[in-house]
Amino acid sequence: MSAPKRSGNEASGASSAPSPRSSPSAYEALSVLFAVRLVNAFCVRTFFQPDEYFQALEPAWRMAFGEDSGAWITWEWKHQLRSSLHPSIFAFAYWIVHNVWGGIGAPTVEAQWLVAAPKILQAGFAALGDWYAWRLAEKLYGRGNPTAWSVLLMTLLNPWQWYTSTRTFSNCFETTLTSMALYYWPWELLGTEDDGNAESRHSSIPLFDTWSQVNSLRLSLALAAFAVLLRPTNILIWLSIATLVLTRATLGGKSPLTRGNLLVVYREIILCGSFALGVSMLADRQYYGEWTFPPLTFLHFNVAKDLASFYGENDWHYFLSQGIPLLCTTVTPFVLAGLYKSLDAERSSWPVATSNALKALSFTVLTTISALSLISHKEVRFITPLLPAFHILAAPHVTSFFTTVAAAASASTSAPSRPIVGWKRTPLLAAGLAVNAVVGGYLSWFHARAPVEVVGFLRSEFERVHPTRLALAAPAGNATAAAADADADADADFAQELFALFLTPCHATPWRSHLAYPALRARALGCEPPVDAAPGSAARRAYRDETARFFADPVGFLARELWPADRPGEDMARYVVAYDGGGDARRPAVPAALREYFDPAGPGARHRVRLHQVWRSSWNGLFTDDDRKAGRIVVWATGFYDTASPIEP
Repeated sequence: MSAPKRSGNEASGASSAPSPRSSPSAYEALSVLFAVRLVNAFCVRTFFQPDEYFQALEPAWRMAFGEDSGAWITWEWKHQLRSSLHPSIFAFAYWIVHNVWGGIGAPTVEAQWLVAAPKILQAGFAALGDWYAWRLAEKLYGRGNPTAWSVLLMTLLNPWQWYTSTRTFSNCFETTLTSMALYYWPWELLGTEDDGNAESRHSSIPLFDTWSQVNSLRLSLALAAFAVLLRPTNILIWLSIATLVLTRATLGGKSPLTRGNLLVVYREIILCGSFALGVSMLADRQYYGEWTFPPLTFLHFNVAKDLASFYGENDWHYFLSQGIPLLCTTVTPFVLAGLYKSLDAERSSWPVATSNALKALSFTVLTTISALSLISHKEVRFITPLLPAFHILAAPHVTSFFTTVAAAASASTSAPSRPIVGWKRTPLLAAGLAVNAVVGGYLSWFHARAPVEVVGFLRSEFERVHPTRLALAAPAGNATAAAADADADADADFAQELFALFLTPCHATPWRSHLAYPALRARALGCEPPVDAAPGSAARRAYRDETARFFADPVGFLARELWPADRPGEDMARYVVAYDGGGDARRPAVPAALREYFDPAGPGARHRVRLHQVWRSSWNGLFTDDDRKAGRIVVWATGFYDTASPIEP
């Protein structure tokens, strides 16, 4: 096997697209995409799912500001189910903000930047994901091809991506890594010795004969390895592609893969996989304080112990009946058409290499969805990394349905003709765009906006009530600053103050990433699963988490568990936060339970609390997935710290 050459013009098309650096306009496109996603990030003002905060920003906050910073670390982190790589990125952003604003800005300004920093960073990741999906489309369909541009437009106009891509989910970062890895993947492995592509006929360079080709393979494998370590289910994508590369099952044409090429691939898999694994294990060793391998622990808890089902079970067809329609919205019919027609290579108008690549993407989609359909707990986010494949498969059918393409005469007879694109079925196109705009705008600006608003209100109230307690914890290792903060907060009366009590379903709002100040002590209901109970056991069936116990008997929970009469030093809150139920008597009525508990004849009369509403959220959306989150969020002041000292035991 000869050593790769250090220079040479690679074949383009589906086999080996030009590097992004060869097109100055590509960088201009990336700048525009970042600007769009930055606007997108700050337009998303709503709450979607807890993992956005509790599986990324809370551990990141703890990494940056230490164990006493007030971050809420969930059970997954305590049992080492999660990789520390993802939150480490946001911890670095927090570190930068703290070191920039900590010395020159007011604490309130620093807090605002700390809230904004993850949004800005994730906007960059989202833009990269969009850009690489478009570049992959150009690699497959040809640079400047209207079909490739359709992929970019679908990506930008997809309401699901507008709603979720700038959120700090590990799935969103996984999607970006997957887009990048797919772009750098050597698709020529799925090509043929001669795929009929005009550009490839002018190239005689074999596979992996240049350092550029080998480095592209390395980038792809390294990015894929990190995606798998971040989310183990991502391995389904790469097993699917590897299966087709090795077996050539259903692919057309004769394989260009030689024994030498195969040895190169195996060598790079070992090298890149070992590198990614080493980085991951060192990072987790630093975070957890011991050697551990979170992907294996993740599989043990969620598969062997079946703890994922504790958070809900779905029908086997969930990803087909709900997942794909939610991800793709108005282009769902074109996605289905792309999945179906990509399997019929004989009728394809694309070169064999492109047809094989589309077939591989379809096989990846089908394999991933089939495998994930076997697990009991399903979420749309789990198949988000398939979005680039969905858009690429749908693009030819969207393009042919809504546009007409004609060749324009070129000024030079030797130059290729430039396509002229015309539009058709414009009323239907306008209707589809309007639907996307309404769905994306509603979900991003209105639906479940209250959970984000309420923590902003509480942070501003803390700034007003305790203007001398706004010091943010110093980064880990800065013992002097940490000791100074501890001394400042040593006042006995203040140490007993619980600033906010959330009587909402667990993880229903952002936490320290938005509350910011470590001195702002808050408490919320928990929902840890029965980690030690065996699947199907009586203990598992009888288990009720704290949230379930509260909503089953709110008054009894307050009297028995939260503020028992015989407990020394009661932990009364300055503010109590809860949903008002929307005025529907059939839904859990927390306000009524609070009034009953604090009534002069109730079990909480000894607190001498008279609840006073001080804040009410704006309209919180048309529907909810949980009756316990119905209505608006209300904040009541107890007046406890304004009118009385904490009650002695």
